[in-house]
Amino acid sequence: MDQTLIISIAAFLGMMAFAGAVIFVIKDFSSSKAEDRLAVITGKKKSTEESASLLKEEFVKGGLNSLSDQVAHLFEKFGNIKLLLEQAEAPFKADTFLLMTAVCGSLGFAVAWFTNAPGPFCPVAAMGAGVLPFMWLLFRRNRRFKKFGQQLPDALELVGRALRSGHSLSSGLSVVVQEMPPPISTEFALAYEEQNLGVPIDAALKSMLKRMPNLDLKFFVTAVVIQRQAGGDLAEILDKIGYIIRQRFKIMGQVQALTGEGRISGVVLMALPIALFFAVYYLNPDYVMLLFTDEMGRKMIAGGIVLQVLGALWIKKIVNIKI
Repeated sequence: MDQTLIISIAAFLGMMAFAGAVIFVIKDFSSSKAEDRLAVITGKKKSTEESASLLKEEFVKGGLNSLSDQVAHLFEKFGNIKLLLEQAEAPFKADTFLLMTAVCGSLGFAVAWFTNAPGPFCPVAAMGAGVLPFMWLLFRRNRRFKKFGQQLPDALELVGRALRSGHSLSSGLSVVVQEMPPPISTEFALAYEEQNLGVPIDAALKSMLKRMPNLDLKFFVTAVVIQRQAGGDLAEILDKIGYIIRQRFKIMGQVQALTGEGRISGVVLMALPIALFFAVYYLNPDYVMLLFTDEMGRKMIAGGIVLQVLGALWIKKIVNIKI
């Protein structure tokens, strides 16, 4: 096939995918996530489990017509991407995320193609660019998890003070909602609204734990469940949990300071071969192409990638000390 025709088709498909992504992003940004959540609680909008069962029925009946339903059904089979998007508080839905991934992959392939990169670089560039939205989503989720964990001791202290003042546990949750910033106020607000609308507070807290899988939050939820079943001074328990969390944060800070050199060394050792590869390719492309055209060169690349991955995992295991 003519090279010009291939480029034209690829450019057309890329433009169509980009236009579709823009349309979906605009549509998703126009809707409010808080309103969607409250609609799920009040019953005006179906929950994820109900939607999944309905999607299954529609699939059996052959009634999946819209792109959103097809993508939702696909994600139900290949992983709970919806939960990941909710944990990251992403301002778009699953179908938009899929389009973003496809567009980034297409752009990576197009950049490699139009810069006259060698043939093996094109799919590598497409895969590398296509995984960028997923990496951004994981980064956003982990950052939100970390901020939630840092805010949790203060939230537990607020709940404990509310209990000592004679308020109920639900009132303590409302104090956290009013006095603390996101993301912890957002999650506690959802739990507070759920129990206000008739959901047992144990179930509301367990639902929050599912969205925010934090070990300290698990201690809090377990303490609430046990206290409601067997009784006890919940305020004192929350104070002790908050103290333990703060002490662990202090130790974690010391560990991070001691392992900082190892983490920086790991980043340098991982980035140096890649940077050196591109530098040599820029200076002498024919010299680097031997790694792709020669059988021994391809084996060396495969071995180098395997050793890089093993080294990264080993360094991560050394510097990541769980407390």
